[in-house]
Amino acid sequence: MDLKNKKVLVTGAGGFIGSHLVERLVSLQANLTCFVRYNSLNSWGFLDDLSIKNSLNIISADLKDSDAVRNAVKNQEIIFHLAAAVSIPHSYDFPREHLQTNIMGTFNVLQSAKEYGIKKLVHLSSSEVYGTAVEVPIKENHRLQGQSPYSATKIAADKLAESFYLSFGLPVAIARPFNTFGPRQSARAIIPTIITQALSEDKVIIGNDKPTRDLNYVSNTVDGLIQTASSEKSIGEVINFGSGTEISIRDLADRIVSLLGKDIEIRQDKKRFRPDKSEVMRLVADNSKAKKLLGWKPKVSLEEGLTRTIKWVSGHLDLYKIGLYNK
Repeated sequence: MDLKNKKVLVTGAGGFIGSHLVERLVSLQANLTCFVRYNSLNSWGFLDDLSIKNSLNIISADLKDSDAVRNAVKNQEIIFHLAAAVSIPHSYDFPREHLQTNIMGTFNVLQSAKEYGIKKLVHLSSSEVYGTAVEVPIKENHRLQGQSPYSATKIAADKLAESFYLSFGLPVAIARPFNTFGPRQSARAIIPTIITQALSEDKVIIGNDKPTRDLNYVSNTVDGLIQTASSEKSIGEVINFGSGTEISIRDLADRIVSLLGKDIEIRQDKKRFRPDKSEVMRLVADNSKAKKLLGWKPKVSLEEGLTRTIKWVSGHLDLYKIGLYNK
């Protein structure tokens, strides 16, 4: 499916991955509508920083408002559903917010897509649904484990999407990215947390340094989303998008500090640890399905992605609250 001139809706368009996806869709000449969460400051999130923002059709509303979602979905052909409450620590404190946004919000999108006969819906999942790996690398049929309220709501949202495909024939594809990173990511995530501290402080404070993660640069993830939307082969499928390699949080911190040419202390803070049974200790993707089904492969390496991200964060330190534990 060629996305040129297609009517495309992106929920969560003002977020980290969403804003990068918007830029790509504009370059592909899609007829784009961006759904962002309403706020009294009239902020469009990261879309505010894009040179193309004035040419975008933007709807400011709330995913939990079924009427707003219906109005946004009407007359669209393709939906990228990225909007979600995404913070694991925040989900410990406010699980209801995650439930309402991630489950009911997704239901609103699915129900509206069914009503209006959407041609393709790409639902963004998360590798957190797997929990700590039982078998590695992690295939799409790995068991799902709700080790945090966040991951539990994403499992529910994924299964809702699956049910709309199986029950109603809605052309849904579930894209499951592993840990995406890159420019514009908030300090809720580990890489900008390390970079901002290393640039501004004499030490870097992190949580548990033993878990491993499969880190994938944002353009690789966007490639996967575009290819998922463009291929008929993805309908009804769950597809991992990850690098296929893993790195511990400690080794990641050491690598970032080294790239910055720094020699500073890296310290663990127990206050940043997840509860013992909630910590996901190991994530590494089996990306063979994405390669076979879509011809996808990660183009930007971890080293190159970290270099690009460091450069961006260095020029945008004013966007970060240095030293504050950002949930």
